[in-house]
Amino acid sequence: MDTNEPKRNRRRGIYLLPNLLTTGALFSGFYAITSAMNGQFEVAAIAIFISMVLDGLDGRVARLTNTQSAFGAEYDSMADMISFGAAPALVMYAWSLSALGKAGWVAAFVHAAGAALRLARFNTQLGTQDKRYFQGLPSPSAAAIPAGFIWVAVKYEIPLESIQYIGLGMAVCTGLLMVSNFRYYSFKDIDLHGRVSFLWAILVMLLFALLYTNTPLVLFSIFTLYALSGPILTLGRRRRMRSERRS
Repeated sequence: MDTNEPKRNRRRGIYLLPNLLTTGALFSGFYAITSAMNGQFEVAAIAIFISMVLDGLDGRVARLTNTQSAFGAEYDSMADMISFGAAPALVMYAWSLSALGKAGWVAAFVHAAGAALRLARFNTQLGTQDKRYFQGLPSPSAAAIPAGFIWVAVKYEIPLESIQYIGLGMAVCTGLLMVSNFRYYSFKDIDLHGRVSFLWAILVMLLFALLYTNTPLVLFSIFTLYALSGPILTLGRRRRMRSERRS
């Protein structure tokens, strides 16, 4: 009995490093909500992007250190729901949608509900879906669009009255794109250990330069284009399949 007890305790423990990163992502999402409640909308938007960075690191760190676990996967989904579902919806609502009455909170709910459904579907399809593509817009990318929009609007002091309905449409669209069947390239098949063309090094340097000159606008543009890539990729694929059937 004494010899088995240490093994049993080890099994009940959790891996510290990846779950610490997940906790950091959860904290940033929660901090975004509290910042929006205090009227600090630029800080709230930045906190959502920090959550994205930490969320991208936890899974990779777990794979590199061979510390994947069922607990970590479930915890990551819970943190994602707060950081990329509730936080963007509530920040957007506090920033501009609250002035639109029922339509505003419905739009915010569509984004939050879309994130919940997207995460639930992703968890149930882990063993069956093509690793090269996501089905539906990933929740971090969906969160980056309203966060980037808020960041740009605050930086350039754009009057809220002129963009309230744009924000409403954006919240609805991101929610619906998350639960759509559009395919989004996952970038998981990129070999980071292999050799690449020198041109890629130049492109990466240009990207960093652009981010330095105008971080919010570049981030908002990148994730908006990525959101549009799903419908374009899926519809283009369907058109090719139809043309092949006819021929």
